[in-house]
Amino acid sequence: MRFIYKILSITLIIISMISCQDDDNTLDQILVPQNLEVSLDITDDGSGNVTFTANAENAITYRFAFPDGSVVVAPNGIYQKRFTKTGLNTYQVTVLAYGKGGVTSSKLVEVTVQSDFSDPEAIELLTGGSSKTWYWAADVPNHLGVGPNNDDLSQNYFWAYFSFTDPFALNANPASSCAYDDEFIFSTTNGENLTYEQDNKGASFFNRSYASVAGGASPDDSCYEYTTAGEMGVSLAPSESVVAADRKRGTVMTLGDSGYVGYYIGTNEYEIISLTANRMVLRAVQGNDQGLAWYVILTATKPVEGSGPVAEEDTFPNLLWSDEFDANGAPDASKWTYDIGNGQVGWGNNEVQYYTDRSENVIIEDGVLKITARRENYMGQEFTSARLKTEGLQEFTFGRVEVRAKLPQGVGTWPAIWMLGADYQTNPWPGAGEIDIMEHVGRNQNEVLSTLHYPGNSGANGITESTTVSDVATTFHTYSVEWTETQIRFFVDDQLFHLFENDSTKPFDKDFFMILNVAMGGTLGGNVADSFTESSMEVDYVRVYQRN
Repeated sequence: MRFIYKILSITLIIISMISCQDDDNTLDQILVPQNLEVSLDITDDGSGNVTFTANAENAITYRFAFPDGSVVVAPNGIYQKRFTKTGLNTYQVTVLAYGKGGVTSSKLVEVTVQSDFSDPEAIELLTGGSSKTWYWAADVPNHLGVGPNNDDLSQNYFWAYFSFTDPFALNANPASSCAYDDEFIFSTTNGENLTYEQDNKGASFFNRSYASVAGGASPDDSCYEYTTAGEMGVSLAPSESVVAADRKRGTVMTLGDSGYVGYYIGTNEYEIISLTANRMVLRAVQGNDQGLAWYVILTATKPVEGSGPVAEEDTFPNLLWSDEFDANGAPDASKWTYDIGNGQVGWGNNEVQYYTDRSENVIIEDGVLKITARRENYMGQEFTSARLKTEGLQEFTFGRVEVRAKLPQGVGTWPAIWMLGADYQTNPWPGAGEIDIMEHVGRNQNEVLSTLHYPGNSGANGITESTTVSDVATTFHTYSVEWTETQIRFFVDDQLFHLFENDSTKPFDKDFFMILNVAMGGTLGGNVADSFTESSMEVDYVRVYQRN
């Protein structure tokens, strides 16, 4: 594909008038930028990326104004823009060079660029093939939250905004009383174009930093009367956030020039983290604070207060199976077997460890099972570790599983306590089902996850929740799941943080077996820190209880 750009007009010079009262101004202060030149580096890979490089004599900063309404200041004159409209399209971009005293020179640049990105499945799920209305998932914990827009280990990946565990927490806050009336409508006429309209019933919930947009001045987040922009076009593009590839869909949507989703934070760009026919998780970076990423959970079925899932109370008095790890040495061969090697494509996740059954990687000492990941060259891999399982030895349907453990630390570690459907060899993943009681990644040291994978909800679309545990690597905590015909409930130290409605249409009604492992790297673990040498997951006990 050949790409063309034309310089349509050369140097429109705007000279600010000098006040007659400003006797101290000198010619040096109002030098007009001269000889503004703009070069373009247009990718030929269909990504739609164009790098603009502006240079002018006497310029101290530059600004780029794009046809989608975005305006970007680039002090060094260099900026990369992704044009997302599918196909070969021509855009006009205004480039301004600013000199001292506010004088400018400008140039209009025409750029023709190819973008091949498309996500027809997202359009189908968003619109149902024509038009679909979405709502706040008010009955789901964590339906509005905020986290850092980076992978700094000193910060948690996700912070709750109103409440981390209480459904309808947003509604309980008087300042946000208008939020749950919102309707978010996505439509298409041909399966290719996509439009968006927000019906806010006349009022919207605003971040305090943007109160002035609605004519308000509250020092706190508040609801204000506000008229939305009506139906607008939506463009889709590849997402490029710091979220690990395995935890996002890979698509970002731009909602016209002034679109937003329920909570006004000064941006119209929302990354789709996960998307199914009835559930959508969005991520957006706050417009005036690029360090903050907000998370919104929407549903296509409007929740009714008081009708959300309620944790059932069950008792599991019968100990079915356990390992207390009381005997030093290798794990009990009547209870545990191993996965050995690196599997296919790093166990399907691009993991970089080689699993062994050596004492260097798995051993019981002083009443504790230790699974140790080590940096060492072994069988063509840079790391070793271990993965224990009860496959063929202990498999069960329903019950309460408790595992008391202390987790490893180090960027790139990926420990897990989980269960896999015992029929996985004849019913390949995700058909067999997967119940992740606890997952953790070293780059988000104080966050633990629980996830369910099954057809339609696997990989980045797994049904997942997270909670904060401040000392996972220094203190033992009890990670548990209660699994019944109607619910799967996840706990840390007996505190419920994830509730899943189970039924016979899902593959969680048959035998599963236990797995304990520490992976390294991979799609969720991420790059391993150069400083990592070794670290262990320590397990005090594993216990499985069942009802009478």
